[in-house]
Amino acid sequence: MNKLSRLSIVTMLAAFGLSACSDDDNKTDLGELTLAEEVFGKANDTFSADEWYPGGQLGTTEKASYSAIAPAAASIAGMEADFNTGEDFFEHLYTFEQEPRKGLGPAWVRNGCIHCHPSYGHGKRQTEYRANQVGNGYLLVIYHPDNNAYISEVTGMPQTQAMAPFKAPIDENQISIQWLDVKEMPSGLPMQFADGEQYALIYPEVSIPQSAFNTNPKPENYEVRLESTIGIYGTGLLDALDDADIEAQWKAESPYVELNPAMWDKEAGTFKASAYYSAGYNDTGKHHGDRGPLKRFTYAMTRGTLQDGAGANAIWNITNVTRSDRHWLYTTPAWAKAMSEDKEVIAYIREHGASETSILHPYYADGTDEGISQRVNEILSCSSIAKKDVFEKYLLNGKPYNGEEEMSDKQYYQFIVWHRGLAVPAARNLDDADVKRGKVLFTDLGCAQCHRPSWKTGEDKMWVDASTKAYAQSIGKKAEDMLPRYAHQTIWPYTDMVQHRLFMKNDIRTGWCRTTPLWGRGLSLRLTGADDRLHDCRARTVIEAIMWHGYSKESDAYSATEKFYRLPKADRDAVVKFIESI
Repeated sequence: MNKLSRLSIVTMLAAFGLSACSDDDNKTDLGELTLAEEVFGKANDTFSADEWYPGGQLGTTEKASYSAIAPAAASIAGMEADFNTGEDFFEHLYTFEQEPRKGLGPAWVRNGCIHCHPSYGHGKRQTEYRANQVGNGYLLVIYHPDNNAYISEVTGMPQTQAMAPFKAPIDENQISIQWLDVKEMPSGLPMQFADGEQYALIYPEVSIPQSAFNTNPKPENYEVRLESTIGIYGTGLLDALDDADIEAQWKAESPYVELNPAMWDKEAGTFKASAYYSAGYNDTGKHHGDRGPLKRFTYAMTRGTLQDGAGANAIWNITNVTRSDRHWLYTTPAWAKAMSEDKEVIAYIREHGASETSILHPYYADGTDEGISQRVNEILSCSSIAKKDVFEKYLLNGKPYNGEEEMSDKQYYQFIVWHRGLAVPAARNLDDADVKRGKVLFTDLGCAQCHRPSWKTGEDKMWVDASTKAYAQSIGKKAEDMLPRYAHQTIWPYTDMVQHRLFMKNDIRTGWCRTTPLWGRGLSLRLTGADDRLHDCRARTVIEAIMWHGYSKESDAYSATEKFYRLPKADRDAVVKFIESI
């Protein structure tokens, strides 16, 4: 890999409207970000040469940005055109009928991906819920507090948008987000450091009244939390970690902390079957046997492979765009029933759905109120494989669908090439004395016990989904040979891939949260205008994120937080600078 060049940095500066200055030392200065050609990629007394390349030699980009991320050429050789097309699917909005991004609706969470992942990174803290607000990466988490189960009246990723004449499952105008101040820490840690520097913590209180739900029935006994998107770069590298290595990490931690009993069998010292996808889910491939791929993505670790991970799943259920292996809608029977009983909906379809060229024609049936009502209920209820036949009968064989999927197998393959090919920004300032001091302190405090610095990827014998495999077979190739791969790469994500609990006020649903990778996060403020952290963006700075780890003495990270609290300011600043540099 070539060193960072002056040309590449100047190009980056121009793209973001920033100014650069250089001196006789041949350095390019970007405010706090200083990239020195004479030291980049070289080992020093604290950092190895590898640590400048968090994504390894195949998965690190020399562009210190998110939106300008380019994968290492070796990982996508021959796939460049598909990578660029896949990027287009991520960066532009979906529509109802216009190619190539067609199929939005009938209800959706967002009409595109980039709004949730500004500059490919973490979502921004919001004071109101507006689905189309750029930077709003929030998903509404609506669940029953007695068992932590999602409510069934709306989808697991609740929708606040719908095409006319349907009414959104949730009226976002009735969603309230209030940010409240922490007055004191239950752990006893003061709200200011010993040297007098103060810090403040805030948390969200979210409420949705029953009147906001356009469902029948309406939900009862529920609470609401927020979960924000995280950076999507480098996820292909995490997918390349061996299941056995992740299991070994869980096992190594099990004697010292309680692990999620839904995932981990403490007595057997191994993962439960629930930690894997079943062999019958689409096509788990020959590499995982009967277990299926190990779940490793999302805060709750609900997804087990990048090809059915958070992003690959979202391209379907966020937009409700169907594809060959998901020819059914992301909807609920409760919403379908409410829409089938809504007189305004029925009247609108009766007036506008008669023409075969109308997008509403599949709902028109025989044009009677009874026929339209029945058809609306049937189609909008097609939310599972069990109702696939009904969905195909009324949508895929009727205009405007003409029996074709809305996202073709080739298009989905191109999206996965892009998704898997996203690299991690190179580390910065690893020659800086404060950054080096920060790394030593980070380890001494115990932070590295959860934010494990490095891993080595395995053979990367990837799980292959049915849609990608179908496209590969159609052109006479093997899917495994058509996607970016990252075998035997030493990477530095700073996560142990384990779920922990911090016991924060208004905590994440279930309380269990996967350790978020820290790589590249230090560029967030520069590229998105916000440095919000943690699962719901409650931490506005690195300091706030660290101190939330010590909100309760029950927190898995309380000991490390208490030690951080007692550091002098210069050392605290060094830890922050380190975190912002990796």
